[in-house]
Amino acid sequence: MNDALGSPQSVLVLGGGSDISRALVRSLVALRTRTVILAGRPGSASLDRAAAEARALGAHVDVVPFDAADPTSHAKVIDELWERHGDVDLVLVAFGLLGDQQDCENNPAAAIDLATTNFTGAVTAGLAVARRLRAQGHGTLVTLSSVAGERVRRANFVYGATKAGMDGFYQGLADSLIGTGARVIIVRPGFVDSKMTSGMKPAPFATTPSAVAEAIVGALSSGAATVWVPAVLRPVFIVMRHLPRPVWRRMPG
Repeated sequence: MNDALGSPQSVLVLGGGSDISRALVRSLVALRTRTVILAGRPGSASLDRAAAEARALGAHVDVVPFDAADPTSHAKVIDELWERHGDVDLVLVAFGLLGDQQDCENNPAAAIDLATTNFTGAVTAGLAVARRLRAQGHGTLVTLSSVAGERVRRANFVYGATKAGMDGFYQGLADSLIGTGARVIIVRPGFVDSKMTSGMKPAPFATTPSAVAEAIVGALSSGAATVWVPAVLRPVFIVMRHLPRPVWRRMPG
């Protein structure tokens, strides 16, 4: 359960080595979170660094194997984690691939990998977590979506389509949890300056992992169901969604 001041005492991160998840863990431990469960691919250097960092901050850390690209394994992994730790206050779905648009167009296997991780894996993980949160009667599921899914651009339409599907799924999942004591927060960042985007030219309104983490922490206390990072992207995409398609197609890649 959250502590008397409303801070989560335990957090499970699916994709525990990502820059955003590491920033969020740092913020949560500073706010009295004491149990950190990092799930990711065994042997990942970024996962090992995240675990060491959380331990240095004083958290009890459990590192568990989790393969986002193996959706059939997700329910078993989630069930085993709950059996080991009991109730979990906060779950962050932080895994995902950016992919390469040209590679996806030329190589169906690359498109399948992207869709399996970003959409199918997010669905199976989300369903498994939601079942546990519903049963325990409390908890928050936070998922990292993207503004790329708000209106899919020709420059990255395979990635954008996976995020559009994932975002829609979590909106429906959020509605299904109303009245159970559990809830979903959908986070829609713009371009995040991280290792995933290393070497890419930052897009307008670029943000940082720390800013995304700060926005998530704010949503935990405010009760917000959807978070845009930075916040200015919300009105921007109200306009973007209604641009005529011929105009939208001319938007820079």
